[in-house]
Amino acid sequence: MTLLEVSGLVVQYGEHRAVDDVSFQLDRGGSLALVGESGSGKSTIARALVRLIRPSAGSIVFDGVDLTTLSERRLRPLRHRIQMVFQDPYGSLDPHLDAQHIVAEPIAVRGERSRRTRDKRAAELLDQVGLPSSALTRKPHEFSGGQRQRIGIARALASEPDLLVLDEATSALDVSVQAQVLEILATLRAEQGLTYLFISHNLGVVGAVTEQVAVLRSGQIVEQGTTADVLQRPQHEYTQRLRRSALEPALISGRKPREVVRAIAAARAAESAAESAAAS
Repeated sequence: MTLLEVSGLVVQYGEHRAVDDVSFQLDRGGSLALVGESGSGKSTIARALVRLIRPSAGSIVFDGVDLTTLSERRLRPLRHRIQMVFQDPYGSLDPHLDAQHIVAEPIAVRGERSRRTRDKRAAELLDQVGLPSSALTRKPHEFSGGQRQRIGIARALASEPDLLVLDEATSALDVSVQAQVLEILATLRAEQGLTYLFISHNLGVVGAVTEQVAVLRSGQIVEQGTTADVLQRPQHEYTQRLRRSALEPALISGRKPREVVRAIAAARAAESAAESAAAS
């Protein structure tokens, strides 16, 4: 069953079309990645989905309701159902609150008046993302980047969303920490039936958490299909370039554990063997 359907989406700033006639759909419980380099329009689409910006044209139909036509008052009851996890885990957290209060805030917004109930639920959510009870009273500056991103995920889950929009949620993290956060996201989706829209510049990352992928270039989708097909048999030259970048250790930021480098080397060797076999 389709949860999200985007049709003919346009976002224009003056003469510049940041998003140009983009269409895709996402089934309930499914996962789709929007992949592209900086400036391709993927984060603009994410912000349009959660109505941080208004589209210039097109429709965003969420569970049968076109979000682009709603007033802010009519949109408000739906906001908790679409939550966003941002790229910068530190900048998106209130530095004056401890982790438990950060996560409890959306529960209060949804109308839970009991402080005890809010705190208990916040503690449960922080435990779900792998943070110990000792984390409850600590403030954002006392956590690592990966831990702060876990708090951001727990805060998004506190609203009980149907759809999580993950805007470069792991790009600021080291490779090893990326893997831990991706594993948490995969587990949460399997256990709770969440739907993911995953924004990334790296084709290699999305293979761990998505079944579908759409590749964006200059505001337009140039290739779309299953993640396995697009990763293994990219058709567009731009997608092929993104794939090569994902397999190049020198282009990966952060620490590069031995097992990650070995996995990349094995993937490149398999790619070369396949090309040699095809040529012969």
